[in-house]
Amino acid sequence: MNAEMSTIRHTAAPRRQHTLGQLAADGLHYLALILLALVMLIPFAWMLSTSLKPTEYILRATPQFIPDPLTLDSYTGLLDLMPVDRMFFNSTLVAVIGTAGQILVGAMAAYAFARLHWPGRDRVFALYLITMMVPRQVTLIPLFVLIRELGWVNSYQGLILPGLFGAFGVFLLRQSFLTLPRDLEEAAFIDGANHLTIFWRIVLPLSKPALATLAVLSFMEYWNAYLWPLFVARQDAFMTLPVGLAKLQGGPRALTQWNMVMAGAVITVLPILIVYLFAQKWFIRSVTLSGIKG
Repeated sequence: MNAEMSTIRHTAAPRRQHTLGQLAADGLHYLALILLALVMLIPFAWMLSTSLKPTEYILRATPQFIPDPLTLDSYTGLLDLMPVDRMFFNSTLVAVIGTAGQILVGAMAAYAFARLHWPGRDRVFALYLITMMVPRQVTLIPLFVLIRELGWVNSYQGLILPGLFGAFGVFLLRQSFLTLPRDLEEAAFIDGANHLTIFWRIVLPLSKPALATLAVLSFMEYWNAYLWPLFVARQDAFMTLPVGLAKLQGGPRALTQWNMVMAGAVITVLPILIVYLFAQKWFIRSVTLSGIKG
């Protein structure tokens, strides 16, 4: 009996040590993650703090993280200085319609590449992927000439349509569609379904994580776009937020009103944050389940 008790004590001690070591390792991991999160959040917190400060309190010798006094003058001054409401509407319209269009076009192309069999399919897909290696600056001038000849300068279609046909969205959704079992299609065909029914009622509902990921990335791309809207939207009626807010830093550095710049940055960041929070569950599922693996 004594021998058995001593054996139990000797085996329990390493287990306790192993448990304590594991807890310490987990604690260090969580501490590192918290520090990284703070490193990421501090610039955003400073941006919000600067947007709530009066002009004379921004470039003080001693930085002040919490605004004192706190004021919304930068936001009201920004609204008086330029048509932020119109630019916000333009950015929202372009981002929402462009995201929906990119998902629809990308999903249909991905279905053709993933679920249909036709001669030269894989070669065409490989050539399509090669376009991802071409810098956008290379195609900017030819694309602008085309848009100008179509009469789409200073128009919503000029802002939206060129971004609908990106290869990345097709690649992302194709990889997701390839993971779906063929048995579902065969059963649907036996029940009399056609490709359109299978695409709309089977493939798309089962690919929500990949669709949500593409929606977030597409919305961010359209919302943050600067170079293309700078070429196409030359009138205030079609100007988007990034282009309009860039005018705040157009003058000499000493005359830049940084509280207004930060107020515009806050207005620009909030919609992206809201979209990501709504799609966060599906976005993480897509990364972990791997709609983008090879």
